[in-house]
Amino acid sequence: MDATIAEFVQVSKVYQIEKVPLQAVCNASFTIRKGEFAAISGPSGSGKSTILNIMGLIDLPTGGTVILNGTDVYAGKNSVMDKGRVKGAFEHFLTDMRRQNVGFIFQTFNLIPVLNVRENVALPLSLGKNGNTDSMTKKERDEWVDFLIDRVGLSGWKKHTPAELSGGQRQRVAIARALVTKAPMILADEPTANLDSKNGDQILALMRSLNAETGTTFVFSTHDAKIVSMADHVITLKDGVIQKDERIPR
Repeated sequence: MDATIAEFVQVSKVYQIEKVPLQAVCNASFTIRKGEFAAISGPSGSGKSTILNIMGLIDLPTGGTVILNGTDVYAGKNSVMDKGRVKGAFEHFLTDMRRQNVGFIFQTFNLIPVLNVRENVALPLSLGKNGNTDSMTKKERDEWVDFLIDRVGLSGWKKHTPAELSGGQRQRVAIARALVTKAPMILADEPTANLDSKNGDQILALMRSLNAETGTTFVFSTHDAKIVSMADHVITLKDGVIQKDERIPR
């Protein structure tokens, strides 16, 4: 049986918009296997970004079970979501889970403007322990950062700031930054939305190559047909409900 990196069991999310409930996700159940190149697809408002945010522990589900790399994330959450220090302990737990298991690639890149390429890529390594790179020496971390920058094709741009880069180059920085903590799963929210078709194709090819080389799981929220066509697992949403859950042999 293939190892599972993420599992949703009857997960729902309801937002309150001016006291009116809005069901963003309804009883979603699926698994993401380690090493998959998966796409969560659907039109705007279908709930795909909400699912990605719940998977990345950025947003809390209203109901259901989320299992991330073998850990039932919200088990006993009622006892740890009480007031004061106990709630703080749960927030720290979520932060640690994110650091250990998830890297993020955003469509708006979210790079730090005053930092150069190398500093942006290395930044997550300075934000606390993550369990994956803690045993590395400073030299090993420096070499790892340089390797990733070289791998995404930016070896000549290490000292440049984001303002000096094209959109495609900025997304390459974001990819290297997502990989730098050696998280087993990368979540990408519409990663080609702000790129022209040529750069979008290059970024997709790069991520598919990194997926094959490293075994890192990639999960996209997207309505880009090119991403869907490249994926080996496609989950299709409409109005917060899963319409199809298909694995495509490659």
